[in-house]
Amino acid sequence: MNKFLIAIKKSFRNFGLRVSIQDKILFSRHLAVMAKAGLPLLESLQMIQRETKSRSMLKILKQVISDVSNGQFLSASLERYKDLFGDLFVNIIRVGESAGILAENLNYLADELKKKKELRSRVVSALIYPAIIFIATLGITIMLMVFIFPKIVPVFQNLNAKLPATTQFLIDFSDFLTNKGVVLLIGLVVLFVIWSLLLRVNKIKYFYHKVLLFLPIFGGVSRDLNLANFTRTLGLTLKSGIRVVEALNITAQSLSSLVYKKELMQIAEEVTKGGAVSPYLTKRQRLFPSMVSQMVAVGETSGNLSETLLYLSDFYDSEVTETTKNLASTLEPLIMVVMGAMVGFIAIAIITPIYEITQNI
Repeated sequence: MNKFLIAIKKSFRNFGLRVSIQDKILFSRHLAVMAKAGLPLLESLQMIQRETKSRSMLKILKQVISDVSNGQFLSASLERYKDLFGDLFVNIIRVGESAGILAENLNYLADELKKKKELRSRVVSALIYPAIIFIATLGITIMLMVFIFPKIVPVFQNLNAKLPATTQFLIDFSDFLTNKGVVLLIGLVVLFVIWSLLLRVNKIKYFYHKVLLFLPIFGGVSRDLNLANFTRTLGLTLKSGIRVVEALNITAQSLSSLVYKKELMQIAEEVTKGGAVSPYLTKRQRLFPSMVSQMVAVGETSGNLSETLLYLSDFYDSEVTETTKNLASTLEPLIMVVMGAMVGFIAIAIITPIYEITQNI
């Protein structure tokens, strides 16, 4: 009950605050530079506060400066904003403070966050053009059906002739959108709300994430994206000095996929019992390809696991980028063909009855 009340209190305290990945990059990079230059932490935070333009960061920094001036560690102050910064961010700063390597850890953090942001941007950039074409096609079709086609329908009806099936279908579809369009829109909104609520149930969300991983084409992108995030986060936490079990738990909490989250928590249990990471990965070939388990085994043997994982994260970053580029290149002509087919269908449905009537005159 107490944990529940604390969670509610924290949610209300942080309500309306938003920390973007760019805010995190700038904060960690600037603080790293100042820490390396030998500036005191409090003075560094005050300088960052004067330079920041984000309202959320201004409010957060005001509280952090107050906490640090009262003798708190930076990580302890950021702990109250863990839902905004994430476990990874707070724990890497905590280890950096305790080991006296705060500047190095902040630089690691900034570099890896930058890579994560760049990967996300590349994926969005690759898919945004096909998405725009699809939305434009849908919008033009609805506009034709709701505003243009109803003005032509009376002409066909006054001819008192049997209309082709394509024309009749368009008339019926146009009537449905015109008369029931609002009901359809409300229905879609209700379905979206129901789906969003269902995804809050962990079992349903887990099943959904599992289905995503094994879809044709998109499943490969989803898997590679999760592998890139998993290897990057685990590599970064290990490099910053966090122990393996804690690093695995932090990585699990940072992943959005419940499937990979569950797997990493199970790996943490195995390591706690004295096992290694690579044997478990070998048993899960569908989620962790053989290259991952083999490279991790090499890293464990050589004592260079963090660097091996960061190498793997760069590899999967490249894989995701190439796959999304190829996917976008495939989708663009496909969507254009669909768009042409839809416009052609509408044109045939309009022209066919007119042609038949002129032939009978």
